[in-house]
Amino acid sequence: RAYATERGIQVRFNPVTANPAVTNYVISGGQGSCPVILPANTTGSVNLPVLEGQTSVSVTVQAVNAYGYSAPARWATTFTSAQLANVSRSNLKNVQLLQLSDFHGAIEGTATNAGTALLTTAFAADRKAVASTFTLSTGDNIGAAPAISGEFEELPTIESMNLMKFDVSTFGNHEHDRNIAHVQKVIGLSNFQWVASNYSSLEPLKSGAKSAQRYVILNRGGVKVGVVGANTEETPEVIFPGNLDYTDASGAKKTIAISNTVSSVNKAIADAKIDGANVVVALIHEGWSENADGVAKGNLINMIKGIKGADVIFGGHSHQLYSSVNPAPNARSNTTLVAEVPNAGVSYNRVQLCVSPSSNKVIGSSIENVTTSAISKLTPDADGVALVKKYKDQLVAKLDVKIGQVTAVFPRGGTPAVERAGETPMGNYLADLMRSRMKTDFAITNGGGLRDTFPAATYKVVNTSYKRPGAGVTGPFDVTLGDAISVLPFGNAVVTTKISGTQLWGALENGVSQYPSAGRFPQISGFKFTFDSSKAVGSRVLTVTTLDGKAIAKDATMYTVAT
Repeated sequence: RAYATERGIQVRFNPVTANPAVTNYVISGGQGSCPVILPANTTGSVNLPVLEGQTSVSVTVQAVNAYGYSAPARWATTFTSAQLANVSRSNLKNVQLLQLSDFHGAIEGTATNAGTALLTTAFAADRKAVASTFTLSTGDNIGAAPAISGEFEELPTIESMNLMKFDVSTFGNHEHDRNIAHVQKVIGLSNFQWVASNYSSLEPLKSGAKSAQRYVILNRGGVKVGVVGANTEETPEVIFPGNLDYTDASGAKKTIAISNTVSSVNKAIADAKIDGANVVVALIHEGWSENADGVAKGNLINMIKGIKGADVIFGGHSHQLYSSVNPAPNARSNTTLVAEVPNAGVSYNRVQLCVSPSSNKVIGSSIENVTTSAISKLTPDADGVALVKKYKDQLVAKLDVKIGQVTAVFPRGGTPAVERAGETPMGNYLADLMRSRMKTDFAITNGGGLRDTFPAATYKVVNTSYKRPGAGVTGPFDVTLGDAISVLPFGNAVVTTKISGTQLWGALENGVSQYPSAGRFPQISGFKFTFDSSKAVGSRVLTVTTLDGKAIAKDATMYTVAT
């Protein structure tokens, strides 16, 4: 139960048990509040402070463990301004963070993806509720995008982010799907700042007076928020060769190297604090993959154990929903909120931080994942609608062309993403097409190259006579050129080569080395293989055979392959 007292809102709740064990409890009063984090051994009683200017309090309590937050227990009654009239006000400060990741140019709203116009309205409402709001992205804003962004050099997405009033973004690997000249064009168009602490050089990442930084410090509402960023270390191996190359001021040819995330981020955090940051947020383009064996897993989870001094760590890259508190000490402070959102604007994170003016430290935090359905009744921003329409009108004649039908929707995504965790209908279809067209023994394509369902969830047809997926609608469905480009947005060329049986085994070992989260998982044609993900990396592939069951040995026998 909760009731107003002279000191604040007294909240009492019953602690719970869970597996994995509960590590913390988070008590929040909603937007603009000062959340409290309690250790697992709490008695279940806490005073929730009420801040200057706070006009309402909506109490929620959540248990937290390694797997994440429980569903919030909400009090039916919201404390109104009148009920708070006799409550003394705390001088603690609230900071609100809005976080998006892996937007991938999904500027056009659909049933699941909010799109530019709706997100612009939602973010504006959040800023109206809390003046000290910072809007952040953990990268992959562009690249692997629907045609409405990709066909226009991804610039519609940057225009959208300007409209949504982003403050800072880090780079993801897909920011480098094109060359450095394109990155410079993106930076030049951006009204927000870019950060990357683990790049060997930021010299080429500039346009006029605008340039990427190791970190930035923003002052809003009397709180200095430092924002550091880091891209995934695997970027050089997943982008087109040469996309990180540049020519320096002396005319020398150089390449941006991407170094160890943890050490680079820690150095940037320390420097940001020296420069006066009260709060530090780390934007890291690495992700959570799964909860198993009593712990959360994934590259992001591995890294946060070594990151020191961040109050909030936002992840990305794996397109998954995850949030928790790390570490989980027996104290009311010194915790780090860790969170990630799915891709394409399916949802965004809204975080409340409680900052002590005496210590200039974060002493509490809470998080709410805001889904498209939760904001669907808002009025889309008129400028956002106009921006999307401007580019959509240019695409209709070219892409709204029917190319065939499918009996059902080809799946993509999920937890884990189906195309990164096993064979899929679209993976089989594409690999078979490649092998047939190129007349090779085998074909291999990476699951991460499949960027949408088919028909595409992110492509909205204009021709209403086309039969499309929807509630209660069954196939067959019409598919268009726009759907095809949304599934395969990179413009890659199919090539053929010869490989040995030994090389084929090695390629498959690489493909399953980061199962089930990485985009390298192989979609294949012309052969079969089995693997055991519980075995050590490099020893996971158990069998490789032809379609009729003949073993393919690890030897010098040569095969043709399309990829």
